[in-house]
Amino acid sequence: MRDSRPKRSISVTIAGHPLTIKSDANEAYVQGLAKLVNDRVRAVQEAGKSVPMHAAALLAALQIADELAHERSGRAELRKRIRDKAQSLRQELRQELKA
Repeated sequence: MRDSRPKRSISVTIAGHPLTIKSDANEAYVQGLAKLVNDRVRAVQEAGKSVPMHAAALLAALQIADELAHERSGRAELRKRIRDKAQSLRQELRQELKA
Protein backbone atom coordinates (compact mmCIF):
# COMPACT_ATOMS: atom_id res chain seq x y z
CA MET A 1 0.00 0.00 0.00
CA ARG A 2 1.27 3.46 -0.84
CA ASP A 3 1.75 6.07 1.80
CA SER A 4 -0.46 9.14 1.85
CA ARG A 5 1.68 11.28 -0.43
CA PRO A 6 -0.28 13.92 -2.30
CA LYS A 7 -1.17 13.16 -5.90
CA ARG A 8 0.61 15.15 -8.55
CA SER A 9 0.23 15.46 -12.30
CA ILE A 10 2.59 13.38 -14.42
CA SER A 11 2.70 13.83 -18.19
CA VAL A 12 3.22 10.76 -20.36
CA THR A 13 2.79 9.93 -24.02
CA ILE A 14 1.31 6.62 -25.10
CA ALA A 15 0.96 5.75 -28.77
CA GLY A 16 1.46 9.39 -29.69
CA HIS A 17 -1.26 10.59 -27.33
CA PRO A 18 -0.17 12.90 -24.51
CA LEU A 19 -1.83 12.11 -21.20
CA THR A 20 -1.71 13.71 -17.79
CA ILE A 21 -2.01 11.21 -14.96
CA LYS A 22 -2.68 12.10 -11.34
CA SER A 23 -0.70 9.75 -9.13
CA ASP A 24 1.03 9.53 -5.79
CA ALA A 25 3.55 7.12 -7.32
CA ASN A 26 7.11 8.05 -8.20
CA GLU A 27 7.29 9.79 -11.58
CA ALA A 28 9.92 7.37 -12.88
CA TYR A 29 7.62 4.46 -12.01
CA VAL A 30 4.68 6.02 -13.88
CA GLN A 31 6.92 6.81 -16.86
CA GLY A 32 8.08 3.18 -16.84
CA LEU A 33 4.48 1.96 -16.90
CA ALA A 34 3.70 4.29 -19.78
CA LYS A 35 6.73 2.98 -21.67
CA LEU A 36 5.60 -0.60 -21.11
CA VAL A 37 2.13 0.19 -22.49
CA ASN A 38 3.53 2.24 -25.35
CA ASP A 39 5.95 -0.52 -26.33
CA ARG A 40 3.18 -3.12 -26.23
CA VAL A 41 0.85 -0.99 -28.38
CA ARG A 42 3.65 -0.46 -30.87
CA ALA A 43 4.36 -4.21 -30.99
CA VAL A 44 0.68 -4.95 -31.66
CA GLN A 45 0.63 -2.35 -34.43
CA GLU A 46 3.78 -3.75 -36.02
CA ALA A 47 2.41 -7.30 -35.90
CA GLY A 48 -0.90 -6.40 -37.57
CA LYS A 49 -1.38 -5.07 -41.05
CA SER A 50 -3.34 -1.88 -40.45
CA VAL A 51 -4.65 -2.19 -36.93
CA PRO A 52 -6.61 0.87 -35.79
CA MET A 53 -5.14 2.59 -32.74
CA HIS A 54 -8.07 1.74 -30.48
CA ALA A 55 -7.84 -1.94 -31.45
CA ALA A 56 -4.07 -1.98 -30.85
CA ALA A 57 -4.57 -0.38 -27.44
CA LEU A 58 -7.25 -2.93 -26.51
CA LEU A 59 -5.14 -5.86 -27.68
CA ALA A 60 -2.13 -4.51 -25.76
CA ALA A 61 -4.30 -4.16 -22.65
CA LEU A 62 -5.52 -7.73 -23.08
CA GLN A 63 -1.95 -9.02 -23.40
CA ILE A 64 -0.87 -7.13 -20.27
CA ALA A 65 -3.93 -8.40 -18.37
CA ASP A 66 -3.10 -11.96 -19.45
CA GLU A 67 0.45 -11.61 -18.14
CA LEU A 68 -0.88 -10.19 -14.86
CA ALA A 69 -3.33 -13.08 -14.47
CA HIS A 70 -0.55 -15.62 -15.08
CA GLU A 71 1.73 -13.87 -12.57
CA ARG A 72 -1.01 -13.81 -9.93
CA SER A 73 -1.77 -17.46 -10.50
CA GLY A 74 1.91 -18.36 -10.26
CA ARG A 75 2.28 -16.33 -7.09
CA ALA A 76 -0.74 -18.04 -5.52
CA GLU A 77 0.68 -21.46 -6.42
CA LEU A 78 4.07 -20.53 -4.96
CA ARG A 79 2.44 -19.35 -1.73
CA LYS A 80 0.55 -22.63 -1.47
CA ARG A 81 3.74 -24.65 -2.02
CA ILE A 82 5.58 -22.59 0.61
CA ARG A 83 2.70 -22.97 3.08
CA ASP A 84 2.58 -26.76 2.47
CA LYS A 85 6.34 -27.07 2.87
CA ALA A 86 6.31 -25.02 6.09
CA GLN A 87 3.56 -27.23 7.49
CA SER A 88 5.52 -30.34 6.55
CA LEU A 89 8.68 -28.99 8.20
CA ARG A 90 6.75 -28.09 11.37
CA GLN A 91 5.41 -31.62 11.56
CA GLU A 92 8.88 -33.11 11.07
CA LEU A 93 10.30 -30.80 13.73
CA ARG A 94 7.57 -31.77 16.21
CA GLN A 95 8.28 -35.45 15.57
CA GLU A 96 12.01 -34.94 16.09
CA LEU A 97 11.45 -33.01 19.30
CA LYS A 98 9.23 -35.78 20.68
CA ALA A 99 11.90 -38.41 19.97
